[in-house]
Amino acid sequence: MCYSTALRKEREKVEQRLLNQSGVKIETPNEYNPYFHLNGFTHGNLYIIKMDEHDKIYPASWGLIPDWASHNSVEFRKKSNTLNARSESIFEKASFKNSANEKRCLILADGFYEPHHENGIALPYFCFQPTEEFPEGDLFLFAGLYNELDEELTTTILTVEANDFFSEVHNKKKRMPLVLDDSVLEDWFDDGMNQSQINELMAFGFSTKKFKAHQVSRDLYKKGVNTNRPYIVEKVTKQTLF
Repeated sequence: MCYSTALRKEREKVEQRLLNQSGVKIETPNEYNPYFHLNGFTHGNLYIIKMDEHDKIYPASWGLIPDWASHNSVEFRKKSNTLNARSESIFEKASFKNSANEKRCLILADGFYEPHHENGIALPYFCFQPTEEFPEGDLFLFAGLYNELDEELTTTILTVEANDFFSEVHNKKKRMPLVLDDSVLEDWFDDGMNQSQINELMAFGFSTKKFKAHQVSRDLYKKGVNTNRPYIVEKVTKQTLF
């Protein structure tokens, strides 16, 4: 599962980093707001690249709302958690199956948070991909689904069974968000893929770039604390995992 993310880079850095992705530009630059911590249950905006518009980045409310729930989206979100979608069942779930075939997307991030359990206590860990240019965490792309209701976009992050690294981090439920490898990004947008091909991509398309993870402040789990601040990604006393 992935209910908390980070996207700390300013607009210019995001666009520069994605220039090799068909000259991607943020469609509404005045509405772009980077963040250190976004809690999915606030249904704030993630930033996505849609399947049918490869060169534009749009804000999309976190928590996909299917067409059949558009008449009362607030009530739907009270009853249904669509912040994540399990990759193994997206073609079976009514909330996701239409989007799985026709409305796949890429979701921008440069970090996310997962709970690591020790002695029955959940400890938040920040997960990121360090590079020489961005040691604090490079930009990466989640596999996602989206839907469009009137002019509002909503989205969900796909999850898969955890690999060896994330089985140690997210050691209770052993899931991880699907961060796509650069080599499969174009395939993810291929409208000619059938369900079997999409399932295979989700099973084997996780990024080959190495992740790191370290424990961060348990403020992340406290109500009434503003955690959208730089300190929330900083390592606390415990050493970096692995």
